[in-house]
Amino acid sequence: MSRTLALVFGLLIALSATLRASAQDAYALLASPGFDNIRQGIEELGHSGNPRALPVISALHDGELYQDAGHALFIQTPSGFLDARTGETRADVSADALKKIRVNNRVREAIDEALGALRLFALDPAQRRAAANAAFRAHDPSAIPALDRAIAAETNPKIRRDLTAARAAALLSATEGSVQDKLAAIATVATGGGAHSRVVLEPLQQQAEPVGTAAVAALRSIDRQLQFWRVIQSIYYGISLGSVLLLAATGLAVTFGVMGVINMAHGEMVMLGAYTTFVVQQALGPAWVGLGVLLAVPAAFVVSGGLGIAIERTLIRWLYGRPLETLLATWGLSLVLQQAVRSLFGPDNRPVQPPVWMSGDFQLGGLTLTLNRLAIIVFAALVLAALMAVLRLTPLGLQMRAVTQHRLMAAAMGIATPWIDALTFGLGSGVAGMAGVALSQIDNVSPNLGQSYIIDSFMVVVFGGVGNLWGTALAALTLGIVNKLLEPFAGAVLGKILVLIMLILFIQRKPRGLFPLRSRAAEA
Repeated sequence: MSRTLALVFGLLIALSATLRASAQDAYALLASPGFDNIRQGIEELGHSGNPRALPVISALHDGELYQDAGHALFIQTPSGFLDARTGETRADVSADALKKIRVNNRVREAIDEALGALRLFALDPAQRRAAANAAFRAHDPSAIPALDRAIAAETNPKIRRDLTAARAAALLSATEGSVQDKLAAIATVATGGGAHSRVVLEPLQQQAEPVGTAAVAALRSIDRQLQFWRVIQSIYYGISLGSVLLLAATGLAVTFGVMGVINMAHGEMVMLGAYTTFVVQQALGPAWVGLGVLLAVPAAFVVSGGLGIAIERTLIRWLYGRPLETLLATWGLSLVLQQAVRSLFGPDNRPVQPPVWMSGDFQLGGLTLTLNRLAIIVFAALVLAALMAVLRLTPLGLQMRAVTQHRLMAAAMGIATPWIDALTFGLGSGVAGMAGVALSQIDNVSPNLGQSYIIDSFMVVVFGGVGNLWGTALAALTLGIVNKLLEPFAGAVLGKILVLIMLILFIQRKPRGLFPLRSRAAEA
């Protein structure tokens, strides 16, 4: 037993010495003149199993590998130089005494191949999974030996599955291999699905039976999966668009439902909310981008809401019962507000930087969820819930509902309907300002921002039922989803036209919308 242990121990020592010798030879080749020597050094270092191989080749890839007059290798870092062989800091090394190791296209190819293989064995699981996905996309048959070693060493089942798929893709690109192996590889690649799997399998359609038939069947299966995920992606985009429409239309639903005012300047309240976001971010500076977006929400509500109250008190109150004059007056007001913003901020788009937690995306199956759109969906739901709580649980909400249902009776009961009108107009304008904060994260902040949403907002309000928030939410989501489902087939412009035609036909059957309120019937 002791002799067996001694033999094993001796073999390990010999293997370690062999790896060190191989690595040392590779280091010498990297420091020697000639691109062929450098390429050979990269290949030997990549197969040496030395833990220093990945940082050394990565440094060469990034142009940070240097040598001195004695052919010793050093890696440049922001804090100084490291010994390439040991990774130790070398404070005694000066940049003036070093020469950067140069590469050409063939050396770069060797670097990319070596990095791809080495990252398959990285300590970080995220790096190993990224390397497996890169190997799948490359589907290079020369990577099969490295993939075999990585599969044997991998303990994470998800990464092992990705490595197996990458090996199958590489095998299908090889000229050699048995029919049974290729059939098994086709099944493995088809299981993963996705556009990259389709790229791997497409060239196999022309091959002889049974490989060609299996490839055609696998492609049909992948196409069905891709079509399914495209529909789901369109629905997600539709919900996102519906959330934007809901934010823009909610305030309009409140003012239109209580006051019966056609406010053509509602889009400019949205625009003012977007510019408020820009001003708050500029005031806080680039270090507080996330805080700036959060503070912009109440700031936009106050700015747009306060302006809405002022507009109602000075302009709208004199025009009740005269819808045509109200429409013309608010349309003229929208032009005034646009020109005022142009004079203050200029006609060019203003940059609003999204915070880190609203940047990027993540995959959910075949669905790509962008974080900024997801944040707007959540924000729209929170705004709707808060507004419904105000209408249901506060004295102001009770009085607003009373005025909506019967204005004369509410006034007879002692409710100051003129101030309820002013506060309602302010509340609707404030919600529009909050919508502008959200839209600033996905759209250009310009004086014309509100004009892009005013017509759609009226469509949502009319379709859902004037003054009904549940109807507004359902109408916004319905119009958003239908719009996005039609776009792939009809295009963006024709899709909007079809939605408008369907809405006109619907209004012919139900002129008061999906959920009409029983309001002002007694007044009429």
